[in-house]
Amino acid sequence: MAKVEQKTVPLNGDTAVAFAVKQCDVDVVAAYPITPQTIIVEKFSEYVANGEVETEFVCVESEHSAMTCCLTAAATGARTFTATASAGLALMHEMLAVTSGCRAPVVMSVVNRALSAPINIHCDHSDSMAQRDLGWIQIYAENSQEAYDSIIQAFRIAENPEILLPIIVGLDGFVLSHTLENVKVLPTEAVREFVGIRGVPLVMNHRGEMVPFKLDPENPLTIGPLDLYDYYFEHKRQQEEAMRRALEVIKQVHDAYAEQSGRSYGNGLVEPYRLDDAEIATVCIGSTAGTVKTVVDELRDNGIKAGLLRMRAFRPLPVQDIIRCLSGKKAVAVMDRACSFGGNGGPLFHEIRHALYDVPNKPPLANYIYGLGGRDTSPYMIDGIYRDLQKIAETRQIKEGVQFIGLRE
Repeated sequence: MAKVEQKTVPLNGDTAVAFAVKQCDVDVVAAYPITPQTIIVEKFSEYVANGEVETEFVCVESEHSAMTCCLTAAATGARTFTATASAGLALMHEMLAVTSGCRAPVVMSVVNRALSAPINIHCDHSDSMAQRDLGWIQIYAENSQEAYDSIIQAFRIAENPEILLPIIVGLDGFVLSHTLENVKVLPTEAVREFVGIRGVPLVMNHRGEMVPFKLDPENPLTIGPLDLYDYYFEHKRQQEEAMRRALEVIKQVHDAYAEQSGRSYGNGLVEPYRLDDAEIATVCIGSTAGTVKTVVDELRDNGIKAGLLRMRAFRPLPVQDIIRCLSGKKAVAVMDRACSFGGNGGPLFHEIRHALYDVPNKPPLANYIYGLGGRDTSPYMIDGIYRDLQKIAETRQIKEGVQFIGLRE
């Protein structure tokens, strides 16, 4: 049961994100519009213009500048947010690495959209998957309610002094961003109590004094300096250690939020669905999970032991949860809404396969690439994946390890 009374509001995914940011008492928002995320910053700019928030809203000339602005604001101790999609995220690429390397806890909503060319404004995960090795935590929402909840959790995760890493909250373009849903929202005072005031850890300066880790004329520090082979390696290892610690912090924040809201998403890292006794299972990310759950229910009604593992966190990769949930299954299909060209499968498939590689009772694993550029993926297609899994489970043979479904061949 939720501890606080909530109000149900009709919101699409973008307005749900904007409303969550409004409630989180953000100091700086810097952004550049791009479909299908424009509604987020457009709506938030209305909050600023109407005096509903005290946020400094910075209109910049590009997404590269947006991330640069958020980084520098975060380096002063400010709570910062931005949003983007597709080519905008790609343009940020350089500054994404700088932001994580400077340990700036920026929160960013990525409304997932296909990368060009050809130009496409609809959903797949190619944009954020292309950034998976830049030191950003990545969480993906199944619906608008989870997008709202995840943004609130993201500030508390990113700003944890043991983490201090930026975080992406992904939601599927148009499928969620422009679709109206009933979203339960917490009272603003409850949200602000939950996220708290951003704290700044102490570090030792050049005089051997302990000072706040932020840009401050009274206590000067250099953040993001030239860092050659003498210390660069150690700093990269520190980012990896923070990512590993984030596994537990994500779960802790998720559980604390569940106590307040009454809503939970698995353990915060993965969400198994009818998986305990499943013999065959799929793995996916994002809004497609809702359709898969419907198919799983229908298969269960017909006596087929099907299940689903929805990956909520993609970075850090919850390896132990993947092993716990999928070991011993008779066959598993990984669904990718992105393609790793020339890589023999999609990015999620590579990660799941790698996590299971050393497991003695690992299942046969097949990859299905679907929905690129917003191509519809029907329950019938997903049912076809489970039919393939039944054959694989019976024969222990995978005829095609990587398949493209819903495609005109």
